[in-house]
Amino acid sequence: MVFVTFNLFSEKLTFEVYHTLNYLLKGVKLMGLSDRKPVTAAEYIGYKSRFNNWGRWGESDQSGTLNHIDRSSVLGAVNLIETGETVSCANPIATREVVQDPKRNPRPADHEMSVTQTGSGDYIGVYYHGYVNTHIDSLCHFFTESVENDGKLYNGADPSLITESGAKTHSVDNWSSGIVTRGVLYDIPELRGTDFVEYEQPVEGWDLQDWADQVGVTPRKGDAVLIRSGYSAFWAANPDHEITSPPKTPGNAPSILEYLYDTDASLLGWDLQETGFRSDQYPARIAVHEVAIPHMGMPLLDNADFDALAEACKRNGRYEFHITIAPLVIKGGTGSPVNPIVTF
Repeated sequence: MVFVTFNLFSEKLTFEVYHTLNYLLKGVKLMGLSDRKPVTAAEYIGYKSRFNNWGRWGESDQSGTLNHIDRSSVLGAVNLIETGETVSCANPIATREVVQDPKRNPRPADHEMSVTQTGSGDYIGVYYHGYVNTHIDSLCHFFTESVENDGKLYNGADPSLITESGAKTHSVDNWSSGIVTRGVLYDIPELRGTDFVEYEQPVEGWDLQDWADQVGVTPRKGDAVLIRSGYSAFWAANPDHEITSPPKTPGNAPSILEYLYDTDASLLGWDLQETGFRSDQYPARIAVHEVAIPHMGMPLLDNADFDALAEACKRNGRYEFHITIAPLVIKGGTGSPVNPIVTF
């Protein structure tokens, strides 16, 4: 196996040169997509430097891979609007009534109504991280390591800037103008002819390439990569599946990170998150999060509902579309509930 390392911050080697050389060398590195073999523990550790974007967009960057979205990306997405059909990609806020299983929904959202003679109002309180509410993770949500082991935020920022009164850097309010780009749905159950992704066969990076080839989509810089694994079908078929932390559910393997990095994706959205299969082989609790957020600077759209989107893609005969994700403006927030809207 050949390993080539560079000093990312060398005066003689810009990040773009590093990125280009890394891309050209991926065929030499016996990992991930080229040989269609699951990532080893050593290769996974290597992802943290191989896919590291620190310094790529400046020392004070707050957007990470959202920098891949430029005005041409937005205008290109607008040009995909043809019929005006819109589709939500969000699950309902998970109150106790919506998701009744306390193992899946240990911190149910509060929804209280006030009704008077002249009208009504609501109070909503929600812990949106976890495995039931559709939300976006900001770049302060994960550190590279524990603080006692000198962990850092994306771009090397100090975790002491994250306080109980709010994050002073890398918070979700940096994206208050919204995220607008081309979205691409990668429908893996459709690719495999199954209702949902099986536990022992997680989504790998080469599955994403196979799907793109099958439906005739060429990845573009700035794409929102949306991976459907069959969340609803899995839970319908396995209502008594035991929830652990992290959950031992079907989902995505670390090799998807290689596809995301090499195609300059802006964000990852998924209905089922990391797979529990082989997860004990990696020095991580939730392997994709722990590379994507603090090392790549990639926002994650967690717990989306792509079933209606999959049907709409079939009707429209295409798997690319305009997508808008508008986080709530939560000052200092680690993320936000969102309702991603696709327009055809």
